[in-house]
Amino acid sequence: MPRFCAACGGQMADNAAACPACGKAAGQSAGGGAAAAPAQSSGGLTDNVAAGISYIIGVLAIVFLLIDPYKNSKFVRFHCFQVITLLVTWIAGGIGFFVLALVGSVIHIGWLFALIAPFFYLALAVLGIVACVKAFQNQMWRIPVLGNFAAKFAGV
Repeated sequence: MPRFCAACGGQMADNAAACPACGKAAGQSAGGGAAAAPAQSSGGLTDNVAAGISYIIGVLAIVFLLIDPYKNSKFVRFHCFQVITLLVTWIAGGIGFFVLALVGSVIHIGWLFALIAPFFYLALAVLGIVACVKAFQNQMWRIPVLGNFAAKFAGV
């Protein structure tokens, strides 16, 4: 399981004594496991809780990108941008399926798009749930394709 720096959110090797990104000493969890202790932000939420909550309440992704203790954490920024890309995909999919069903109804294949849409949304929901769980576990798991956009926007 990868470790992340408590100070900057950068990924560290399991046996690293200091973060390669910022140089701060690595903290161990209370059990002495491989994962670093989550960074405590001044707002009272750890970074992994802030990132996980942003999946549950999507608007918090924008809020966490704007408020000071969280906007500086690469971990929180990555997950917030991943939430935003997931929501944009959800909305764009709805518009796209509506237009395709409308156009498809002219040539009598609109039912096909109405049949495919629930599977698209189910896949997005499952990916969102997995990403939420991974965020709570202090992992930077990327949703296929969307995670690459989020990483680019977050600067990770």
